[in-house]
Amino acid sequence: MYLDQVASLHNAGFDTAVISLESLGASSPKISPVLPPDLDVVYRGWMLSPSDYALLVSAIERAGAYAFTPQAEYLATHYLPNWYPLVADLTPETQFYFVDDDLESKLKALGWEQFFIKDYVKSLKTSVGAIVNKPSDIGIVIAEMQRFRGTIEGGICVRRVEDFIAESEKRYFVLRNKPFAASLSEEIPDVVSECAKRIHSKFFSVDVVERKDGVMRVVEIGDGQVSDLVGWSAERFANLWAHSS
Repeated sequence: MYLDQVASLHNAGFDTAVISLESLGASSPKISPVLPPDLDVVYRGWMLSPSDYALLVSAIERAGAYAFTPQAEYLATHYLPNWYPLVADLTPETQFYFVDDDLESKLKALGWEQFFIKDYVKSLKTSVGAIVNKPSDIGIVIAEMQRFRGTIEGGICVRRVEDFIAESEKRYFVLRNKPFAASLSEEIPDVVSECAKRIHSKFFSVDVVERKDGVMRVVEIGDGQVSDLVGWSAERFANLWAHSS
């Protein structure tokens, strides 16, 4: 699924290598071709747990190169509780809980009409979905998250549901504090520019949606390395790097 990005990055003058994620814990991780020393390396691939990402950084450093995104920056945008306090005024209200909390009671105390449930990274996109109308239904969502995803990462995030225009959602990337849109002609929303100022990472994604009252809201921030090219072409993504280095 990354072949088009590889081709576009090569056309833009960048080199690429492949790493076997299964070999991350080995004494000699499988990287082909061998990484040139003293260069910045950007990862493009599946989401990694904090421990696996640490192994990836270690593998890059053992090759004599540098991880463009250190682990602290990866977690700064990968985990919702890390970026939420920095943009709380730009995104739906969110509360954080432990999995073994009395979640039904917690939701009742909030008194919201609807609740969007996710862990620190992902929401449930199958089965019953991520939105509940009754606090008593949260147990079902948690059970299905564990069933379909195998684990709950970090803890539970409960987000207040706002009246969004679903088809208005767009993804932006921020690279070295500069925001980019999928189209050169597209104007960057103010909320994305604010995220570029507030979030402490060199490379991350920002998903923005329009609320029915016309206000633009941040619905998700993620590490740019593990963010899909939603609405982006591979050529535009490569162009982003070519014009920011």
